[in-house]
Parts: sequence; structure tokens; C-alpha cells
Amino acid sequence: MIYASADDWHAAQHKRVMLFGMSGLGKTYLSDMLRAAGDWFHYSVDYRIGTRYMGEHIADNFKRHAMQVPLLRELLMSDSIYVGSNITFENLAPLSTYLGKPGDPAKGGLPFDEYLHRQEQHRTAEQLAMRDTDLFVRKAREIYGYDNFICDTSGSICEVVDPEDPGDPLLSLLEQTLLMVWIKGSDDHTAELVRRFDRAPKPMYYQPEFLESAWTAYLDQSGKAPESVDPDDFIRWTYARALAHRQPRYAAMARRGITVSADEVAAIRNPADFDAMVASAIDRTAVQA
Repeated sequence: MIYASADDWHAAQHKRVMLFGMSGLGKTYLSDMLRAAGDWFHYSVDYRIGTRYMGEHIADNFKRHAMQVPLLRELLMSDSIYVGSNITFENLAPLSTYLGKPGDPAKGGLPFDEYLHRQEQHRTAEQLAMRDTDLFVRKAREIYGYDNFICDTSGSICEVVDPEDPGDPLLSLLEQTLLMVWIKGSDDHTAELVRRFDRAPKPMYYQPEFLESAWTAYLDQSGKAPESVDPDDFIRWTYARALAHRQPRYAAMARRGITVSADEVAAIRNPADFDAMVASAIDRTAVQA
């Protein structure tokens, strides 16, 4: 770890942290709070994916739909209107909408091959956005004058690396650049995330092998043809399995850094609380080692 002890952490002039874990446990909450305090640069990986690496794909998809409307087609063809996404740190809907869900096109579903294609685009984009972290650490300090840096990762980071490989190039780069902090949820947190997802299912990225296995199992269990699958039903069915699939991958990543609980995160109210939480977790990790 780049901070060997709590004293190292407190003494550091340039604090650099990467938060990872399931979406909904506090990564963006902490990042927003630290950014608002004025001393931390917030690097949102999802925002970088949706703007720098997936922005053209997203806009092209909007244009395909617009071209089906005669009035909009005429305006697009004459360069009279501009079509783009208004993605923000708080609103990533354009990215998730583009990823989509497989199944019945009458219910907004995508053919499974197209769904896999978009998943692969996201995988590449996420890896590139994570590689950009070191670039933005330098930009934050040299251009904007921020001493401290918080990387707010996507919940799917554990799917685009090999957590069990000590030589994984992306994880090795991140480990050398930032303090990796896993926000670990309890069984109760997981159950609440599943309930929340069930109320409003959203597209997400899955590891290819897991996704294809889940799709095959769902078709076998439901007896439905691919083009008859209810897209929301499939991703609801898949979500809880995805969380279970990700948990050991997060845990393997955490061996390169520290672990804090979602309950600890929920109690944080200011940067001083955050500093204390991280320092305590560094010392816990040192004792366990």
C-alpha cells in the first residue's frame, strides 16, 4: 500500500484514494462530500466512460432513433439540430440506456448479440478509463491545484480485471497510484440493494463468461425463446447472482488495500471523519498482516 500506517496517511501531503464495491454503498456519497469540501478532486470513472470512451456510441444510438422520425431526420440531415447526451456525475442514464437489456424488442430489449457487443464496448471503455486515473492524478495537482484525489469507480471494476492475478497490469498500476478502499456491505445491505433494484431495474455491465452462463440458464429455466424474454425480468433474475459473483472478486482486490464497512461509510459527515476512518482501516490491515 502507498500508506504503510495511519501516521503515513495523516502526514501525506497528497492523499490518493480509490473507492470500490457494489453500487449503492457510498462511493459517490463520499466522493461528492470530499469534493464539496474543496480540497479533493473527484474522478468519476462512470462519467469518464460515458463521455470520453462511450460518448460517440451513445450519441449515435440517439441519432438512429431520431432518424426514424421524419421531422428529426430532416433536421439532422441539414445539420439543424445537435443530438448528444447530457451525462453528469449524478445522472448516468445515457450510459445505462445505451447498454440496454436483452430480450423482446417490443419491450425495449436488444438482440443478445448486440447486447454482448455493447457490453464489450463498455469493458474496453472501463479499462481505458481506469488507466486514465494516473493521468488525472497529475492533472488534478498540476492544472487545478488539488492536493487530494478520490477515484469513484464503477461497481463493475472487479469484472474488468483479474483480482486473483498478482501481476494483473491494471490492478498493479492502480495499487501503485492510489490507496484501494473496499466498501464492504453486509447481507442486509445486499438484500436492500436487491429490493431497490427490483423496484427499478437498470442495465449494468457483467463479465462475459458470467453473462453468457446466466443467459443460458435463464432461457433453460424459463423455457422462453431469446426474442420473447422480458428484459426487466432477466436483469432482475441476474442481479442477485451478479452480486454474489462479485463479492469474492472484491475481496481479492481488497488484499491490495483496505476494507471499510458500509456502516462506517454511512456515519461519515466530513473530511475529518473520512481521514479517521481510513487511518483506522490502515492500522487494522497492518495488524492483520
